[in-house]
Amino acid sequence: MVVHMSKLKAKLFFELAVKKSSIDGRGAFAVVTVPARRKIGEFEGQRISRDEARNRASRRQRIAIVELNNDTAIDGSRRGNKTRFVNHSCNPNTYIRIYNGRIEIYALRDIAEGEELTCHYGETHHEGRRPCACKSTNCRGFL
Repeated sequence: MVVHMSKLKAKLFFELAVKKSSIDGRGAFAVVTVPARRKIGEFEGQRISRDEARNRASRRQRIAIVELNNDTAIDGSRRGNKTRFVNHSCNPNTYIRIYNGRIEIYALRDIAEGEELTCHYGETHHEGRRPCACKSTNCRGFL
């Protein structure tokens, strides 16, 4: 089942650039300095059922899907914005907050202009089978 996103569009509060990432594929990079604890933007995309999200994830190596709850997920690869390029890190500089049906991204600390935005993904569809490439000193080694 596919549910279309409401007419309220999510916003980016800080400009992001998408370019080649040393972590994986392409990444989202801060165009300006982002102060700690500031909302960077909202992850947006196609609202789908959790079952459809898991079905899509099982067919792709790279995904941009975040589960909102036990019923709903958002697929950022469809009608998403630049936040879909935030890569995983075991030592992230952002975090995700799910609030009122939205997926909000905040800075954990000051993020320098040109720095790649990263987030700790938590549980993923890879279930520990994909090597982590974040290169942080406390890297757990897998996704």
